[in-house]
Amino acid sequence: MRSSVVSRPRQASRQRPVTGSNPASLTRHRSPPMLHGLVLAVVVAIFAMMLGKMFPIIGGPVFAILLGMAIRNSVGIGPTFKPGLQFASRQVLQWSIVALGFGLSIQQVAKTGMESLSVTAVTVAVAFGSAWLLGRWLDIPSKLQTLIGVGTAICGGSAIAAVTPIIKPEEHETAYAISTIFIFNIVAVLAFPLMGHWLGMSDQGFGMWAGTAINDTSSVVAAGYSYSESAGDYATIVKLTRATLIIPVCLILVGIQAWQHKKQGVGSFSLARIFPWFILWFLLASAIRSTGYIPEAWLAPLQLTAQFLIVVALAAIGLSSDLRRMVTAGMRPVLLGLGVWLAVCVSSLAVQHVMGTW
Repeated sequence: MRSSVVSRPRQASRQRPVTGSNPASLTRHRSPPMLHGLVLAVVVAIFAMMLGKMFPIIGGPVFAILLGMAIRNSVGIGPTFKPGLQFASRQVLQWSIVALGFGLSIQQVAKTGMESLSVTAVTVAVAFGSAWLLGRWLDIPSKLQTLIGVGTAICGGSAIAAVTPIIKPEEHETAYAISTIFIFNIVAVLAFPLMGHWLGMSDQGFGMWAGTAINDTSSVVAAGYSYSESAGDYATIVKLTRATLIIPVCLILVGIQAWQHKKQGVGSFSLARIFPWFILWFLLASAIRSTGYIPEAWLAPLQLTAQFLIVVALAAIGLSSDLRRMVTAGMRPVLLGLGVWLAVCVSSLAVQHVMGTW
């Protein structure tokens, strides 16, 4: 009996030096390095880009999130990868938006932008209004409503990527929104050219419709050029102009976040902390692009870099997404995406019909 009582302190004393002798090792154990997750996201992104070139209608961003979700929900992702995946889905995401600024020249889109402004303004307003009304009716979480509304109104996955650091949704909500947008991108690529010919639309009219009503840029390009080369050129410029609206949309969302913090009485709220500073860097990049100081030979690599960073970030989001949590949402988000997309398609046609630009 005595020996058993004495043995316990001795075991504890032997264990204490092990516990406190090497705190660095414990820190490494508790906080895995970011490299593992980053490397995994980059590898998935490389495969996604390759598949995107093989199947441009789908595109690298969609393949990235689908591959990531497949890996996450089949073989699983260990905790070692989590820090790197979080970094990629947030910081890398912001860097990609800044890099996109080098592809938007103000002079290039000014004329077409003014021509498409009225149609774009109506479709954006309709997208957000229908997302709010249908979202409340279908009882969909507000952040998921916002993601689907922004993705449909502006530029699909890129817009969702831009607002994600501001409203901070769950990973599965981001993945669900992008997947929902993807469904209707495919439908649009297949259906829009047929509908355009059936309606007897001009090249400019179809380009306006495709540029204001199809979500992702890749799908706009695919649908536009399948109609005609002229329609493809016009649709692409309209889409780029529409994409710039992500700036005021992000600023409005920042204002809403500030108002909600104030309403909830959050004492530690700081506008500077939640303000999306990457948008200012995006504007700076666009301004530099417009001045012509960047050599023409650099523009293509910069755009390729921006696209790859977006694919890396979306791969990380897919790798962090729990499909089981998405399934619990059921078909309601898909119905929301369908309703918002149909509202945008019809409103774009209606405005053009009234203006006589078909």
